[in-house]
Amino acid sequence: MQADTMRAPRARFSIQCLDAAGNERWTETVDNLVLNAGKTEIVDKFLRAASYTASWFLLLKGTGTIAAGDTLATHAGWTELQPYAGSNRPAITWGTTSAGSNTSTTVAVSINATATVAGAGICNVQNGTSGVLYNAADFATARNVVSGDTLNVTVTISVT
Repeated sequence: MQADTMRAPRARFSIQCLDAAGNERWTETVDNLVLNAGKTEIVDKFLRAASYTASWFLLLKGTGTIAAGDTLATHAGWTELQPYAGSNRPAITWGTTSAGSNTSTTVAVSINATATVAGAGICNVQNGTSGVLYNAADFATARNVVSGDTLNVTVTISVT
């Protein structure tokens, strides 16, 4: 009998940056690293039936490299950016899961400050550092955003 080789649900971030006039500035598609905290979250919530949070939020990360041991409170290799209106992380709304895959509705992030965005991630709190950082992804190239830009982000999470 062959063992199942299913890995933790992984996410693919598809990001489109539009300027204030609606013109495309750049696009990026990147796969994530499921962090140790994210893997623990899956086991605790699904198998142990520990208290579950159904809310998930998008975060943007600055330059620096992610590591498997990163958490929302401690990630020495990079900083979280908050160049979006309000300073709360935008919510992710998931669609219907089919064949082990689910794609979110597009999260429109209104940018209100100049920044260099180098990646994205998913966490379970809208602000602060007390939640779980499920995953993070480094862009192939750090990208600039300016006030007035909009990032349209779609997240596809799948088990393969």
